[in-house]
Amino acid sequence: MGTATEEKEEPMRYLMTTKASDTAPDERLYAEMAEFVEELTAAGVLLATGGLEPGGVRVTSSGDEVTVTDGPFAEAKEAVAGFALVEVRSKEEAIELARRFRRIVGDGESVIQQVFGP
Repeated sequence: MGTATEEKEEPMRYLMTTKASDTAPDERLYAEMAEFVEELTAAGVLLATGGLEPGGVRVTSSGDEVTVTDGPFAEAKEAVAGFALVEVRSKEEAIELARRFRRIVGDGESVIQQVFGP
């Protein structure tokens, strides 16, 4: 019996968000995204995905005062339009998934952030 133990890589979760773009989706985009989502779901990588309403509600606090403000906000072009929660083996794997996503949807910006906790 060997004494070497294999280190098991713990999966990491990443939240990938994308900002809205000025490009209207077409049938090709829907088909390619459906295929991408199906592939990641079948592989057990994609935990959740969805689009977000534009604007939303902003809740801010200062001391005991909590303020609620309905959107849309002036910086709406900076707002997150959609997200995907993935579970992968490395940051590099998350980046590669984001690259593939950007190739499908075209010009724009996405952000990847590691999710900590259970």
